[in-house]
Amino acid sequence: MISQLSWKIGGQQGEGVESTDRIFSTALNRLGYYLYGYRHFSSRIKGGHTNNKIRISTKPMLAISDDLDILVAFDQESIDLNAHELRAGGVVVADAKFNPVLPEGINARLFAVPITSIAEDLGTSLMKNMVASGASWALLGLPIDVFNKAVEEEFGRKGPAIVEKNIEAVKRGSDYVLELAGGPLEEFRLEPADGKQKLFMIGNEAIGLGAVAGGCRLMSAYPITPASEIMEYLIKKLPKFGGTVVQTEDEIAAVTMAIGANYAGVRTMTASAGPGLSLMMEAIGLAGMTETPLVIVDTQRGGPSTGLPTKQEQSDLNAMVYGTHGEIPKIVIAPASIEDCFYDTIESFNLSEQYQVPVILMTDLQLSLGKQSCDELDLNKMPINRGKLVRELPELETNELFKRYEFTEDGISPRVIPGDKHGLHHVTGVEHDETGRPSESAVNRKKMMDKRLTKMNGLVIRDAVRADAPHAEADLLIIGMGSTGGTIDEARLRLEKDGLKTNHITVRQIHPFPSDLVKPYLQSAAKVVVLENNATGQLADQVKLHAGYADKIRSVLKYDGNPFLPSEVHKACKELV
Repeated sequence: MISQLSWKIGGQQGEGVESTDRIFSTALNRLGYYLYGYRHFSSRIKGGHTNNKIRISTKPMLAISDDLDILVAFDQESIDLNAHELRAGGVVVADAKFNPVLPEGINARLFAVPITSIAEDLGTSLMKNMVASGASWALLGLPIDVFNKAVEEEFGRKGPAIVEKNIEAVKRGSDYVLELAGGPLEEFRLEPADGKQKLFMIGNEAIGLGAVAGGCRLMSAYPITPASEIMEYLIKKLPKFGGTVVQTEDEIAAVTMAIGANYAGVRTMTASAGPGLSLMMEAIGLAGMTETPLVIVDTQRGGPSTGLPTKQEQSDLNAMVYGTHGEIPKIVIAPASIEDCFYDTIESFNLSEQYQVPVILMTDLQLSLGKQSCDELDLNKMPINRGKLVRELPELETNELFKRYEFTEDGISPRVIPGDKHGLHHVTGVEHDETGRPSESAVNRKKMMDKRLTKMNGLVIRDAVRADAPHAEADLLIIGMGSTGGTIDEARLRLEKDGLKTNHITVRQIHPFPSDLVKPYLQSAAKVVVLENNATGQLADQVKLHAGYADKIRSVLKYDGNPFLPSEVHKACKELV
């Protein structure tokens, strides 16, 4: 028996690849396996090659596998593009309709199953995804009743007749391939899982759940890949808690609506990708100047311009840190797991109100859309903190205004909700005095700038730098952010077997940069590698700028639209050492 296995399905977009993957992974999740998914898809609505890859394990893991055990192919293109990943002895289950052929040099077994014909015999070719998934499930020798239950839940809303036909499609695909193979493949039998069903979601869903738990009651957003699932999730959930989602006409409207709602006292967020973030920049400056809380999620994708809308990249870091004109305080947080997406969203709302600044939650496409297992989330772990939101105000003298931007020892002023008695003040995007009235006084200007820019001095978020650093002195320190953590961990295990002492840190607080937390790891390492999905080494630049040791630091970059594989990281690090 084996402890892990990798399965992939490929075909044309719109052929049922997504639903096949969803049912297959749901059934595996019911059995208690840990899962990590990667979705490769075209930016077209229909057509163009797409594939979904699932890594299945009895233990937690957070990386795409290097190789592939089973490939389910709806067309020859899926074989041609993905067969190179198959390990020796791997299996291809392909539709006999297109006379499948394995590329030269591929050491794998091919099972040609009349997937489309079986589906058409049952009434429609649309059921070919169930024939294919039934065939691959059967080869694993896993309990069919669990799979059928997942099919029933997927199609239950369409009535019992549709459910029965799809279950029959699963059975026929299973029977056919088992006859070809002579039974389940022993080399692919998975060790039993713990039987405990895990949470299984994409990062965007975890962000949406975190927003609900964090008290968000309004989301204003414009659809964009790969952020749209956050809005779609909250459309279903927020009304149950008295909230709502507004689809605006563009990202400028989305962010300004969020600023207005936050000013009015409602926890509000918006979410977008790089192109949308670019449109929001002027308004982010407004939130900084008016010290209005604001939470933005940036789900990074390939750029610039429209770029690669459905592909992996981590190239918005500079835009998030430096994008606005002028100088304002802001916080940039980079979750590294599904759990982080949930807890960091709650923390983002807290920080935005505590410090009265824009907070940008920085994810990447793999983390946003890659489906992952995670353990149960603790709803009480992150209590809501609204900062200096004052509801009971002392009476003011006649014609006196409330000092909304009062100079305080910590630089953070009391905040009120518009309409509260004795809370009258002025709000403007120009420089202002303590009551909000416009002011061009040089003395006031310097005091206000200092107040805004120093109020976050010493800020360190929860788990700002996540370390796996067993060595007091390391041959190599690997630094990453976002979805790269699990990949680095697997590469480290291989490097350790090669005799190298390696440490790993994931930087989660991107801005303000946690220099004091990072420096000790840099100091104790002979060499440092910064791993990131962009072409210019943006995280490496932050490390050099704020923590030093530039002579030790080298970049490992990937910007072809695909996430790193553990083997790539292992090879690159060995070459640099």
